[in-house]
Amino acid sequence: MRTRPRTAAVTLSVATLAVALTACGGSGSADAGAAPAAPTPTGPAIDLAGVCPATVVVQTDWNPEADHGHVYQLLGPNPAIDASQKSVTSDLYANGRPTGVKLQVRAGGPAIGFSKVSAQMNQDKSITLGYVSTDEAIQFSGDMPTTAVFAENDKSPMMIMWDPKTYPDVTTIKDLGTRLQANGGVVRYFNGAAYMSYLTGAGYLPAGVLDGSYDGAPAKFVTAKGKDAQQGFATAEPYVYQNEIAAWGKPLKFQLVADTGWSPYPETMSVRTADLASLSPCLKKLVPVMQQADVDFVKNPAATNDLIVKLVQAYNNGWTYDAAVGKAAVAQMKDLKIATDAGNGHVGAMDDKRVSDLIKTAAPIFGKSGGHVKDGLTATDLVTNQFLDPKIGFGW
Repeated sequence: MRTRPRTAAVTLSVATLAVALTACGGSGSADAGAAPAAPTPTGPAIDLAGVCPATVVVQTDWNPEADHGHVYQLLGPNPAIDASQKSVTSDLYANGRPTGVKLQVRAGGPAIGFSKVSAQMNQDKSITLGYVSTDEAIQFSGDMPTTAVFAENDKSPMMIMWDPKTYPDVTTIKDLGTRLQANGGVVRYFNGAAYMSYLTGAGYLPAGVLDGSYDGAPAKFVTAKGKDAQQGFATAEPYVYQNEIAAWGKPLKFQLVADTGWSPYPETMSVRTADLASLSPCLKKLVPVMQQADVDFVKNPAATNDLIVKLVQAYNNGWTYDAAVGKAAVAQMKDLKIATDAGNGHVGAMDDKRVSDLIKTAAPIFGKSGGHVKDGLTATDLVTNQFLDPKIGFGW
């Protein structure tokens, strides 16, 4: 699960936007009426019946957003929304055709009491796949092991952001740490974030500039008038703060945490390791479908982003999200190479060396903080590329 809300700032900063986006909320079930009716077939029919569960259940780690677009892309026309359960269900579509099974996508974050997805999967065996980032998989590899089968994004959008007017000469997190220390500023973040332990231990940020009081709201950052820095997601805050938070209303600069050496694969589609063998016949057919959905969404996200906005409205839990943020998020995915083939010629692959390097870095940190890291953990315990179709990619 991501380190607390991705853009909780939006929920607390733009009152008029919140009213507009939550006005349509309700409870119970409803037709979304958002996905295009009768999609035009774009390829051969794919039959998942018999090899996959009758309903493939995907547990996400947060509210609906464009970062999850690949999975919402798989929903067929007129999906049914259960606003009370914060889930959406329809036929699972591939190439514009039903596959013979259903897909249910469940919201995470507040919908599951901010539980880790690993824990949710461990408790609820009806979940087929869950969003588990590599660092979370390392942390719980000893008692709630999961195996990633598809990485929809190659790089995490987690970032540290700052005001370029206050710190015009800062270009990296390491530069920022030095300037914050001299200026009496802090980096505000969600307390307990493992990546922050890495940044301090590796010398990127002095321990004295850390402030673990971030709660997702923009107020402290805005009130500091550029003196302080803050965690965020490159797919959200840069656009939101400049365009939707009137009290700020100007550009931000940032560096991705992934570019410092802490580089998990974010929100990988993962199964319980114990179920990998039994689900393999399904995954052999389903993972290429997910690959294609990822490519289709990033290249043409508008309809699915509209559905995501309608889901946010229906769930009505204080989270707000609009199509402009979704559009900006997809642009950032491409511009920052968050969504990429990573030199493999196809989307979704995970590099064993990169995972091994993260294990070496993260395991000691989790060990100190009460994690349950498996003894002798290796990359092959955490990820597999065996189900990927090497012909499906973005082409960039």
